[in-house]
Amino acid sequence: MQRLPLPDALVAQARSYASGEAAPAEPRDAATVVLLRPGAAGSQAGPEVYLLRRQTSMAFAGGMCVFPGGGVDPRDFDDELVDRGLWAGPTPAEWASRLGCDEAKARALVCAAVRETYEESGVLLAGAHADSVVADTTGDDWEADRVALESRETSLTEFLEKRSLVLRTDLLGAWSGWLTPVFEPRRYRTWFFVARLPEGQVTRDVSTESSSVTWAGALDAVEQVEQEQILMLPPTWLTCLEVGQHADPDSVLVAARERTVEMFMPEVVADGDEFILSTPPHYTELMAAR
Repeated sequence: MQRLPLPDALVAQARSYASGEAAPAEPRDAATVVLLRPGAAGSQAGPEVYLLRRQTSMAFAGGMCVFPGGGVDPRDFDDELVDRGLWAGPTPAEWASRLGCDEAKARALVCAAVRETYEESGVLLAGAHADSVVADTTGDDWEADRVALESRETSLTEFLEKRSLVLRTDLLGAWSGWLTPVFEPRRYRTWFFVARLPEGQVTRDVSTESSSVTWAGALDAVEQVEQEQILMLPPTWLTCLEVGQHADPDSVLVAARERTVEMFMPEVVADGDEFILSTPPHYTELMAAR
């Protein structure tokens, strides 16, 4: 896999933060979901992932291909969602253990992951009870609810209560955590989740933040980045590479059950005469194997 050297200006910027000359921005908590479906018959590219190409005008990651996701909203912390029986699957305490944070934040991250996935793809990880999942969210009434969530006119708790649904937290898997480097002006502490596209549901190009959407084999997406056909931030690129080592979505979700998230912040490191961003050791091994 190609290892791109960092521009001199970015290296100088990183050094100014490392020396204490500049103060890093405070990161915002965020959640993103790697939405999965089986790959095409005979494909060796692993499961397919759902990608949104962000508008080039966006202040953060403009023009980049990303997974559905976004920042945690204050209303994602609403503990009434659990108290009213709208939560099914692993408890907030169990999620706190998996995500490496306290229960309140874990609950908010799971809510943000489900909410943002619905807002940006029309896919809803919820059902009438703990063993069911909504089969179709394409009607005009569903779209009105999605828009109300996106505009913050309604909260996730209110939406679920109105629809008599429970949040299916068991449909999510914890995958990884990435913290934007200190030298970036906009920083996010992002928890990556994985989820299979529920049977009967379809993705829709509904996000106002994206210019286009696509499904692609995970390793096909990696190759498109290497061939400079699309752009990705390193965490998205590396996640596609890792997910692509699995045969299907079920295999990814099984692997997720064994994971606990450790937040990783890339740093500028020397690579011969060049400088690159560091990666966790297991990703480095995957890159070397390509």
